[in-house]
Amino acid sequence: MNELVRLDRSSGHPITQESAPSQNQVEKAFREVFRWIGEDPDRDGLRETPNRLARAFQEYFAGYRQDPEQILQKTFEETDGYDEMVVLRGIPFESHCEHHVAPIIGRAWVAYVPDRRVVGISKLARVVEAYAKRLQIQERLTAQVANTIEKVLKPQGVAVVIKAAHHCMSSRGVHMHGTDMVTSRMLGCFRENPMTRQEFMSMVHCSSE
Repeated sequence: MNELVRLDRSSGHPITQESAPSQNQVEKAFREVFRWIGEDPDRDGLRETPNRLARAFQEYFAGYRQDPEQILQKTFEETDGYDEMVVLRGIPFESHCEHHVAPIIGRAWVAYVPDRRVVGISKLARVVEAYAKRLQIQERLTAQVANTIEKVLKPQGVAVVIKAAHHCMSSRGVHMHGTDMVTSRMLGCFRENPMTRQEFMSMVHCSSE
């Protein structure tokens, strides 16, 4: 049997593991879905699709097998007193909405002001990816990234802005194409100091144009 990671609903972090369906069971379920929509899962074009879908889901939702806090554990203190803003701009990500399992395609801007401890810049992108590769809503994704950085690095402040297109709006329902959603989370000095927040937002605007 495979193992399924269960997550704490408030933090999104793994808390326990329990038995999960086998890949054969998952493939069988996909075959039933094809029958339900009126397709023949045994025709040539669909015969291997349940297997491909199962493997695709493992990739789409790989974030359930990652601990974002662990990604940030290795930090550096030899910064020669650097205490200015660190910004990673335009991090591309792909996620899926938890309501219709439709793609969410977007970019994230992540910043923090260190308090002695800094982290390798690629780790910020990995935290975004770990949370994105789960069933998500954009508001929670934004908060999870910011809250995790604040908890582990304990910086002077954290800022996260996410801009994304939601296919559940463009490919179904209202069929609104060309729209995007923007969410933000400001903590510490980014929330308390308007000038710090403005400096970060100017970097967001100039890189997203």
